[in-house]
Order: sequence, then C-alpha cells, then structure tokens
Amino acid sequence: MLQGTHAPQAVQPAVRLKITEIFHSIQGEGLTAGVPTAFVRLTGCPLRCGYCDTAYAFSGGEYLELAAIMAQVGGFGASHVTVTGGEPLAQAGCLDLLTGLCDAGYQVSLETSGALDVAEVDRRVVLVLDLKTPASGECARNRYANVEHLKPGDQVKFVLADRADYDWAVATAARYRLGERATVLLSPVHGALEAARLADWMLADRLSYRLQLQLHKLLWGEVPGR
Repeated sequence: MLQGTHAPQAVQPAVRLKITEIFHSIQGEGLTAGVPTAFVRLTGCPLRCGYCDTAYAFSGGEYLELAAIMAQVGGFGASHVTVTGGEPLAQAGCLDLLTGLCDAGYQVSLETSGALDVAEVDRRVVLVLDLKTPASGECARNRYANVEHLKPGDQVKFVLADRADYDWAVATAARYRLGERATVLLSPVHGALEAARLADWMLADRLSYRLQLQLHKLLWGEVPGR
C-alpha cells in the first residue's frame, strides 16, 4: 500500500425493518393510556397465542429504511412512540429503531412478548413485558431471565382468559416479585373474560396491581391501525 493512503472503509448497509403499519392513535393500554401516540407495528412473530388480536401482523408488510420510519413518525407530531408487533424484537433492526427514537427525543415504549431477550434494549425505553398465560398456549415460551432487566417505570402485562389464567398470573407475579420491580397490569381477553369479574377477583384478593382495559377497542372496536 502506498504511504499516506488508506484502505477503503466498508459501507454499512442501511437499517431496514419490515413494517405492517405506522399510525397515530390514542394509547389504549398501560400507564400512558389515553395519550396520543405514534405506533410502529413490525411484521412477524414467532409465537401463536390463542387469543392474539393482531394476527394480521404475522406476515406481509413492507420493508422501510430507518430514516423513512423516523420521517413518518415525525409527521404525527406526537411525543410518545410505541414499537409493537407481532413481536418487534424478532427483527434485529428493532434495537436500532428504539435507540434512534430515543435519540430523537421521543418517549418510547416497547411492547414485547417476553419470549425474546431484552438485555440489549436501550435503557431509555419503557419495557411492556407481556408474560404469556396458560390460555395463550405459549406459556412455556416465557423467558423469565428478562425479569432481571426490568427497571422502575417498566410494566409487566398478563392477558387473562379465565380464572386459571388469573390464579397463574397472581402466583407468577408473587414468585418473581414483579410488583416490586415494575407496574403489574391485568388485562381481560376482549370478549372472553368480563372486566367486572376480573375487578371483583382483584378486590377480593386485595391486589395492588392495575386493571387494564383496551381503550382503543372501546373507542373503535377491532379496526386495525387504531
């Protein structure tokens, strides 16, 4: 090599993610329920929960570069962004997206099944860890090592289809001391478990967890992108 010259630097490929939809709506769940939020729904999921309400995100979608995703999100003028799926962490580029959104000043949350490792998720991101209950059919996929990565402000969600799910969730939350690590959310499966019944169970057991309803479904039903 001639003195004073340098080997060419490898060009890093642009980060691309497969996207089902990007939309602006009212946050329907968690501690920011009711807040206008930009949603980025990634395509694909390795799980097949029996009560899944976003099966349309399993396939299809469109590849978008990170800059294009950021541009669409920026057009909504929202301060909150939720990255969801499917299972967003199934795509390696999700980590770059999360960090990019945080760097841009957004308040970012990640809705993840808890079946995939969250250790590398940017610590500025609010984790919404959805531990799968027996009725989901995917309970064995829960990665309990993720509990160690929970931090104040994070949330652990249990979606409950029946009393057996409820009893399992209460026992699991106690076993892993989830109430001391994060906010625990108990959410009835829409159309399967009456919210009032779940509320009665929680009151009878003197639980300090939070009952969660899907506000977006109360507003718009099952319409995708709302």
